[in-house]
Amino acid sequence: MIILNQTDLTPASFILTGTPGLEDRHFWISLPFCTMYVVAVVGNCGLLYLIRYEDSLHRSMYYILAMLSLTDLVMCTTTIPKALCIFWFHLKEISFDECLVQMFFIYAFTGMESGVLMLMALDRCVAICYPLRYSTILTNTIIAKAGLITFLRGVLLVIPLTFIIKRLPYCRGNIIHHTYCDHMAVAKLSCGNIKINVNYGQMVALLIGGFDILCISVSYTMILWAVVSLSSAEARWKAFSTCTAHICAIVFSYSPPFFCFFSHRFRGHRIPPSCHIIVANIYLLLPPTMNPIIYGVKTKQIRDCVIRILLGSKDTKSHSI
Repeated sequence: MIILNQTDLTPASFILTGTPGLEDRHFWISLPFCTMYVVAVVGNCGLLYLIRYEDSLHRSMYYILAMLSLTDLVMCTTTIPKALCIFWFHLKEISFDECLVQMFFIYAFTGMESGVLMLMALDRCVAICYPLRYSTILTNTIIAKAGLITFLRGVLLVIPLTFIIKRLPYCRGNIIHHTYCDHMAVAKLSCGNIKINVNYGQMVALLIGGFDILCISVSYTMILWAVVSLSSAEARWKAFSTCTAHICAIVFSYSPPFFCFFSHRFRGHRIPPSCHIIVANIYLLLPPTMNPIIYGVKTKQIRDCVIRILLGSKDTKSHSI
C-alpha cells in the first residue's frame, strides 16, 4: 500500500524487493554475501588496529590504507546488513528519509573509495620516481589534507543528488527492484522530469571516476617510465612489485562498475535484472572484502606484523600452559 503526502506526493516508505526473479534463492544468495561481509569487517578492522598500534606502520602509505579501510567499512555496512534483512527476514520496507541517507552514503563513499585509490597511485608514483624526497613530499600533513579534500569532494558532489531526488513527485508506486536505494531505480518511480537526475549523475561519475582514472593512468605511466630506466632486472621487479597490491585493488574496485556500464549500453536487454543487482552489490562488497587480504598478503610490513602478533599470542598461551 502506497502512503502519499497529499502536498508533494512523497511516499512515506519504499519497498526493496531484493533480486527479482530469484526470491526463492534469497537464502542461498545471502550466504556468500554474509561471508564476504564478515571477512570485510574483520579484515578492515584488523588493518585499522595494526596501523593504529604498530609503530612500523606509521607512514604515509599506511595512513592512506587506513583511509581505504574506513571507506570500505562504511561502504559495505551501508548496504549489506539491509540486504541480509531482506533475504533472511523479508524486512523490505525502508522509509523515504532512510532511503535518502543510504543513497548519500553509498555514492559519497564510493566516490571516496575512488579518490583514495588515486591517492595510493600518487603515493606509489612519488615512492618510485622520487624515492629520496618521498618523506619530504608526502608528509603527514599533506596526507591529512589530501584525505580531507577527497572526503569533501564526495560529500559536496553527492549532497545535490539527494536534494534532486527529494524534490521529485512519486506516483508510480513505491516498489524498488533492488537491495538498496539506487539513484536511478528511485528516480524511475517519479512521474516528473528526471532528465536532470540522469545528467547530474553522469556528471558526478565523470568528475570523480574520470578524474581519478586519469590521475591513476598518469601515475602509472610515470612509474613504468621510471622502472624501465632502472639498470638491472632485479631492481625493476623490486620497484614494480611494490605496486602489485594497489593494481589488484584497482582491478577489484573498477571491474564491476565497468561491467555494469558496458552491459547496460551494449547487451543490457539480454542480461536479467537480477544479474545487474547482484553485480551492483558485488561492486560495494568485493573491494572491502579483498583489500585487507591483498594488502595483508602482498605487503611485507603488514604480513610481518600479523605473524609477530600471532606468534606472540601462541608464545603467551604456551607460557601460561
